[in-house]
Amino acid sequence: MQIRNIAIIAHVDHGKTTLVDQMLRQAGVFRANQHVDERILDSNPLERERGITILSKNTAVRWGDTKINIVDTPGHADFGGEVERILRMVDGFLLLVDAAEGPMPQTRFVAGKALALGLKPIVLVNKVDRQDAEPLRVHDEVLELFLDLEASPEQFTCPFLYTSSRFGTATHDLQVPGTDLKPLFQTILETIPPPRADPTGGFQMLVSTLDYSSYLGRIAIGRIERGRVRVGETVTLLPLGEPGPVSEGAYEQARVLKLFGFEGLERVELQEAGAGEIVALTGLTGVEIGKTVTAPDRLERLAGIAVEEPTISVDFKVNDSPFAGREGKFVTGRQLRDRLFRELERNVALRVEETDDPQTLAVSGRGELHLGVLMETMRREGFEFQVSRPRIIPRVGRNGERLEPYEELMIDCPEGYVGVVMEKLGPRRAALLDMKNPGAGTVRMRFKIPARGLLGYRSEFLTDTRGTGILHHRFYEYGPWAGPLSGRARGAMVADREGTAVAYALFNLQERGTMFVKPGDAVYEGMIVGENVRPGDMDVNPAKEKKLTNMRTTASDEMIILEPPRPLALELALEYIEDDELIEVTPSSIRVRKRALGATERRKLARTVRAAEES
Repeated sequence: MQIRNIAIIAHVDHGKTTLVDQMLRQAGVFRANQHVDERILDSNPLERERGITILSKNTAVRWGDTKINIVDTPGHADFGGEVERILRMVDGFLLLVDAAEGPMPQTRFVAGKALALGLKPIVLVNKVDRQDAEPLRVHDEVLELFLDLEASPEQFTCPFLYTSSRFGTATHDLQVPGTDLKPLFQTILETIPPPRADPTGGFQMLVSTLDYSSYLGRIAIGRIERGRVRVGETVTLLPLGEPGPVSEGAYEQARVLKLFGFEGLERVELQEAGAGEIVALTGLTGVEIGKTVTAPDRLERLAGIAVEEPTISVDFKVNDSPFAGREGKFVTGRQLRDRLFRELERNVALRVEETDDPQTLAVSGRGELHLGVLMETMRREGFEFQVSRPRIIPRVGRNGERLEPYEELMIDCPEGYVGVVMEKLGPRRAALLDMKNPGAGTVRMRFKIPARGLLGYRSEFLTDTRGTGILHHRFYEYGPWAGPLSGRARGAMVADREGTAVAYALFNLQERGTMFVKPGDAVYEGMIVGENVRPGDMDVNPAKEKKLTNMRTTASDEMIILEPPRPLALELALEYIEDDELIEVTPSSIRVRKRALGATERRKLARTVRAAEES
């Protein structure tokens, strides 16, 4: 049997998962009358809700006598770690580029990683059915991107296809409209080489992905680099380290209890598999991503999986608010610590570190969305915890200077909003790298900006552009410290006592700012219930009720009309809070609070901070 292993990589929302749907359909994976949802591989509830791919997934189709193993990858820069670790499993990749938007920041990031590994590309200019599609312009932009990324001559002369994921068509020539994906399958067979694996010798496999089953335990997924493996055989799990032969030592040995291959959307149980095949093994208890599984008589370690370091960090704390323990199932420090360290087994771009406070753990990741998805997953599992404001992870340069991470920020917005975007990004120390006006009334701007400058900007940007702007960013480089940046321009409304929010009180408060709570919500002292229109915090009483008397004035006295409160989603709350504030995350609520709940404590703390700054 012939084998081809490919990854599908692209920027977010360029049509990867929809294309995989069509490949599965046209390869005959589904019955003719079978009902199939859209984006079938986005099976995670969070992926369904957000409409993006978060986790890499394996599937396979058969085209003629060839089995094509396909890995669908995330398109958002925060989940780049998912892409970096699966590229070692494949021999080529499909690079999807939107026919209107062209190469975007994540396209450059993932394409650079894949080209550096020597993988063979096939470029798909997707969504050619869009009204504003310019496939020829995008064709040239992809070639420019390959030049910038120093692609080899063989990679540079890769085939280009023009596709429509929605309709499942592909063609080599724009003058000849495509009717199906047959040209794509033929190009994969002709262009992507068979796996560079040694069918002889002792078994060897690099673990690229982990899964878990309550029945089977940990499941190690990877590509067999050498030899064959059979159910019941004894294998050795080598610890992480330098590649090459390993001397004798105390290594974990185990029997292969189950062996699975991929067929369509299913895992198929196998008795034996050979070099080049992507398989899943069970029976290894201490397996981790990047470890090597070998035959006991040939202990040779493969190079581990290199993943870029995190750039942003938050503190996870045990919930100590007055409402602690009311809504969550897992609330203790031990449960929180165990869950976060368990996440490290499969989330290779994450870091968890102990702090001086035994109830606090520092968690580092690629960005706010990367950490936000972890928090959302944990709260749905029943965890209750508190989160600090995100902070960047600085470094020290060769000459001892302080460095901080910079992001490449790409903005598409209507021409009328260019001024306000420039005005807001200036104080955030953004430098304009490039600016294009394709002529459709939309301007594309590319900035280099400190990662600190992006914290809290997304919601402001959507307000400034009336929801018409599109913002993407990715890690660019470490550069010189940009200096102090201004924080939030508006203060907070802080509840001064515990109680229940009342419509009468909120009606009088909404003239002073934007509310975060609605009548009937429970509040406590130190909880932030709204945003002040002016700088500086304001202590308020959202539980104040109207004094009842036997006098009635006018009918309007009873007409209380409240504006809808601003819902604080997890990512919005992460952008909103300041250093002296925390987010309280529970399975049913997201609240924002001050670190020091009492007004007197906050005043003392503010005086201490001012004195320290003056000295």
